[in-house]
Amino acid sequence: MEHPLDNPIWNALRTGNHALALGDQQARILPPDVGAFAGLADYSPSTFASLHKLLPAGALAVLFTAEAINLPAGWKPLLHRDLLQLVYPALVAPPVVDSHLVALQEQDVPAMLALTALTNPGPFLARTIDFGQYYGVFQDGQLVAMAGQRLQPSPYVEISAVCTHPAHLGKGYANQLLRHQIKLILAAGRTPFLHVYENNTRAYALYQQLGFQLRKQMQVYILERQEQ
Repeated sequence: MEHPLDNPIWNALRTGNHALALGDQQARILPPDVGAFAGLADYSPSTFASLHKLLPAGALAVLFTAEAINLPAGWKPLLHRDLLQLVYPALVAPPVVDSHLVALQEQDVPAMLALTALTNPGPFLARTIDFGQYYGVFQDGQLVAMAGQRLQPSPYVEISAVCTHPAHLGKGYANQLLRHQIKLILAAGRTPFLHVYENNTRAYALYQQLGFQLRKQMQVYILERQEQ
Protein backbone atom coordinates (compact mmCIF):
# COMPACT_ATOMS: atom_id res chain seq x y z
CA MET A 1 0.00 0.00 0.00
CA GLU A 2 1.38 3.39 -1.01
CA HIS A 3 2.47 5.68 1.80
CA PRO A 4 0.49 8.98 1.76
CA LEU A 5 3.74 10.94 1.53
CA ASP A 6 4.90 9.09 -1.58
CA ASN A 7 2.29 11.08 -3.52
CA PRO A 8 1.78 14.01 -1.14
CA ILE A 9 0.12 16.52 -3.46
CA TRP A 10 -2.50 14.09 -4.76
CA ASN A 11 -3.29 12.83 -1.27
CA ALA A 12 -3.44 16.37 0.11
CA LEU A 13 -5.90 17.47 -2.56
CA ARG A 14 -8.09 14.45 -1.76
CA THR A 15 -7.97 14.86 2.02
CA GLY A 16 -6.76 17.82 4.07
CA ASN A 17 -6.76 20.36 1.22
CA HIS A 18 -9.79 19.00 -0.64
CA ALA A 19 -11.77 22.22 -0.08
CA LEU A 20 -9.26 24.09 -2.25
CA ALA A 21 -8.96 21.43 -4.95
CA LEU A 22 -10.28 21.52 -8.51
CA GLY A 23 -10.41 18.49 -10.76
CA ASP A 24 -11.52 14.86 -10.85
CA GLN A 25 -10.49 11.36 -9.80
CA GLN A 26 -7.40 11.40 -12.00
CA ALA A 27 -5.96 14.89 -11.60
CA ARG A 28 -6.45 17.79 -9.24
CA ILE A 29 -5.06 21.32 -9.08
CA LEU A 30 -5.36 24.41 -6.93
CA PRO A 31 -6.73 27.81 -7.94
CA PRO A 32 -3.87 29.58 -9.76
CA ASP A 33 -3.52 32.30 -7.12
CA VAL A 34 -3.17 29.68 -4.34
CA GLY A 35 -0.48 27.49 -5.89
CA ALA A 36 0.69 25.59 -8.94
CA PHE A 37 0.70 22.18 -7.26
CA ALA A 38 -0.83 19.37 -9.31
CA GLY A 39 -1.84 16.02 -7.90
CA LEU A 40 -2.08 12.94 -10.08
CA ALA A 41 -3.52 9.56 -9.14
CA ASP A 42 -0.72 7.98 -11.19
CA TYR A 43 1.62 9.05 -13.99
CA SER A 44 -0.07 7.39 -16.96
CA PRO A 45 -0.72 9.25 -20.24
CA SER A 46 -4.46 9.31 -19.51
CA THR A 47 -3.92 10.95 -16.12
CA PHE A 48 -1.61 13.56 -17.64
CA ALA A 49 -4.33 14.13 -20.28
CA SER A 50 -6.80 14.91 -17.48
CA LEU A 51 -4.34 17.39 -15.99
CA HIS A 52 -3.79 18.92 -19.43
CA LYS A 53 -7.52 19.68 -19.67
CA LEU A 54 -7.50 21.46 -16.31
CA LEU A 55 -4.80 23.98 -17.23
CA PRO A 56 -4.52 26.69 -19.88
CA ALA A 57 -1.57 26.79 -22.27
CA GLY A 58 1.54 28.12 -20.58
CA ALA A 59 0.34 27.30 -17.05
CA LEU A 60 2.77 25.67 -14.64
CA ALA A 61 2.29 22.42 -12.76
CA VAL A 62 4.46 21.42 -9.79
CA LEU A 63 4.71 17.70 -9.04
CA PHE A 64 6.30 15.90 -6.10
CA THR A 65 6.97 12.26 -7.02
CA ALA A 66 8.59 9.34 -5.22
CA GLU A 67 10.77 8.55 -8.25
CA ALA A 68 11.60 9.86 -11.70
CA ILE A 69 8.72 9.71 -14.18
CA ASN A 70 8.30 9.69 -17.95
CA LEU A 71 6.55 12.75 -19.32
CA PRO A 72 4.11 12.39 -22.20
CA ALA A 73 3.76 14.92 -25.00
CA GLY A 74 2.22 18.24 -24.04
CA TRP A 75 4.56 19.11 -21.19
CA LYS A 76 7.80 21.09 -21.14
CA PRO A 77 10.01 20.40 -18.08
CA LEU A 78 11.36 23.63 -16.62
CA LEU A 79 12.90 21.99 -13.55
CA HIS A 80 13.61 18.48 -12.30
CA ARG A 81 15.71 17.91 -9.22
CA ASP A 82 16.01 15.87 -6.04
CA LEU A 83 14.03 16.98 -3.00
CA LEU A 84 14.40 15.66 0.54
CA GLN A 85 11.28 14.82 2.51
CA LEU A 86 11.61 14.98 6.30
CA VAL A 87 9.13 13.86 8.97
CA TYR A 88 8.89 14.80 12.65
CA PRO A 89 8.43 11.39 14.35
CA ALA A 90 8.15 12.50 17.99
CA LEU A 91 4.81 12.93 19.73
CA VAL A 92 5.92 15.92 21.80
CA ALA A 93 6.88 19.33 20.40
CA PRO A 94 10.14 20.98 21.45
CA PRO A 95 9.72 23.86 23.92
CA VAL A 96 8.23 27.01 22.38
CA VAL A 97 8.72 30.65 23.30
CA ASP A 98 6.17 32.22 20.98
CA SER A 99 5.02 35.42 22.70
CA HIS A 100 6.31 37.50 19.78
CA LEU A 101 4.69 35.37 17.05
CA VAL A 102 1.72 36.95 15.29
CA ALA A 103 -1.02 35.16 13.33
CA LEU A 104 -0.87 36.56 9.80
CA GLN A 105 -4.06 37.82 8.18
CA GLU A 106 -5.19 38.90 4.73
CA GLN A 107 -3.94 42.43 5.31
CA ASP A 108 -0.44 40.99 5.77
CA VAL A 109 -0.35 39.36 2.30
CA PRO A 110 1.61 42.22 0.64
CA ALA A 111 4.29 41.94 3.33
CA MET A 112 4.31 38.15 2.98
CA LEU A 113 4.73 38.42 -0.78
CA ALA A 114 7.59 40.88 -0.34
CA LEU A 115 9.39 38.67 2.19
CA THR A 116 9.04 35.50 0.13
CA ALA A 117 10.16 37.31 -3.03
CA LEU A 118 13.29 38.40 -1.17
CA THR A 119 14.09 35.05 0.46
CA ASN A 120 12.64 32.54 -2.06
CA PRO A 121 11.50 29.76 0.31
CA GLY A 122 9.30 28.37 -2.48
CA PRO A 123 6.29 29.53 -4.46
CA PHE A 124 4.11 32.00 -2.57
CA LEU A 125 1.19 33.69 -4.31
CA ALA A 126 -1.61 36.12 -3.52
CA ARG A 127 -3.88 33.44 -1.98
CA THR A 128 -1.30 30.97 -0.68
CA ILE A 129 -2.34 32.19 2.76
CA ASP A 130 -5.55 30.19 2.23
CA PHE A 131 -3.60 27.04 3.20
CA GLY A 132 -3.80 28.48 6.71
CA GLN A 133 -1.89 28.82 9.98
CA TYR A 134 0.71 31.37 8.88
CA TYR A 135 2.57 33.10 11.68
CA GLY A 136 5.22 35.79 11.55
CA VAL A 137 7.60 38.01 13.45
CA PHE A 138 7.43 41.80 13.10
CA GLN A 139 10.18 44.24 13.93
CA ASP A 140 9.39 47.96 13.82
CA GLY A 141 6.29 47.21 11.79
CA GLN A 142 8.14 45.11 9.20
CA LEU A 143 7.50 41.39 8.67
CA VAL A 144 10.95 39.83 9.11
CA ALA A 145 10.20 36.10 9.44
CA MET A 146 7.31 33.72 8.79
CA ALA A 147 6.24 30.11 8.47
CA GLY A 148 2.98 28.34 7.73
CA GLN A 149 1.26 25.14 6.69
CA ARG A 150 0.72 23.92 3.14
CA LEU A 151 0.04 20.38 1.91
CA GLN A 152 -2.11 18.27 4.24
CA PRO A 153 -2.14 14.63 3.09
CA SER A 154 -3.95 13.27 6.15
CA PRO A 155 -2.66 12.54 8.76
CA TYR A 156 0.38 14.66 7.79
CA VAL A 157 0.73 18.45 7.60
CA GLU A 158 3.56 20.15 5.73
CA ILE A 159 5.38 23.12 7.25
CA SER A 160 6.27 25.59 4.52
CA ALA A 161 7.34 29.14 3.63
CA VAL A 162 9.90 29.17 6.44
CA CYS A 163 11.91 32.32 5.77
CA THR A 164 13.76 35.16 7.47
CA HIS A 165 14.76 38.55 6.13
CA PRO A 166 18.55 38.54 5.47
CA ALA A 167 19.04 41.45 7.87
CA HIS A 168 17.51 39.41 10.71
CA LEU A 169 19.25 36.05 10.32
CA GLY A 170 20.79 34.51 13.42
CA LYS A 171 18.11 35.73 15.83
CA GLY A 172 16.36 32.36 16.16
CA TYR A 173 13.13 33.42 14.48
CA ALA A 174 12.92 30.41 12.14
CA ASN A 175 13.67 28.10 15.06
CA GLN A 176 10.78 29.47 17.11
CA LEU A 177 8.40 29.56 14.17
CA LEU A 178 9.15 25.90 13.42
CA ARG A 179 8.68 24.91 17.06
CA HIS A 180 5.34 26.72 17.07
CA GLN A 181 4.20 24.97 13.88
CA ILE A 182 5.19 21.58 15.26
CA LYS A 183 3.17 22.34 18.40
CA LEU A 184 0.10 23.36 16.37
CA ILE A 185 0.22 20.29 14.15
CA LEU A 186 0.73 17.82 16.99
CA ALA A 187 -2.09 19.47 18.96
CA ALA A 188 -4.38 18.78 16.01
CA GLY A 189 -3.45 15.09 16.11
CA ARG A 190 -1.38 15.30 12.92
CA THR A 191 2.26 14.61 12.04
CA PRO A 192 4.55 17.43 10.80
CA PHE A 193 6.63 16.98 7.66
CA LEU A 194 8.46 19.24 5.24
CA HIS A 195 10.59 19.36 2.11
CA VAL A 196 14.04 20.84 1.62
CA TYR A 197 16.74 20.84 -1.04
CA GLU A 198 19.87 19.08 0.20
CA ASN A 199 22.07 22.06 -0.69
CA ASN A 200 20.02 24.30 1.61
CA THR A 201 22.39 23.30 4.37
CA ARG A 202 21.38 25.99 6.87
CA ALA A 203 17.71 24.96 6.81
CA TYR A 204 18.47 21.24 6.67
CA ALA A 205 20.68 21.49 9.77
CA LEU A 206 17.96 23.38 11.67
CA TYR A 207 15.32 20.80 10.76
CA GLN A 208 17.56 17.98 11.97
CA GLN A 209 18.36 19.87 15.16
CA LEU A 210 14.64 20.14 15.92
CA GLY A 211 14.14 16.39 15.44
CA PHE A 212 13.02 16.00 11.83
CA GLN A 213 14.28 12.82 10.19
CA LEU A 214 14.84 12.06 6.53
CA ARG A 215 12.05 9.87 5.21
CA LYS A 216 12.74 9.77 1.51
CA GLN A 217 14.46 11.45 -1.41
CA MET A 218 11.68 12.71 -3.66
CA GLN A 219 11.65 14.33 -7.09
CA VAL A 220 10.25 17.77 -7.85
CA TYR A 221 9.12 18.75 -11.34
CA ILE A 222 7.98 22.10 -12.65
CA LEU A 223 6.18 21.56 -15.93
CA GLU A 224 4.78 24.01 -18.44
CA ARG A 225 1.61 22.96 -20.24
CA GLN A 226 2.07 23.01 -24.01
CA GLU A 227 -0.46 22.90 -26.80
CA GLN A 228 -0.64 19.42 -28.31
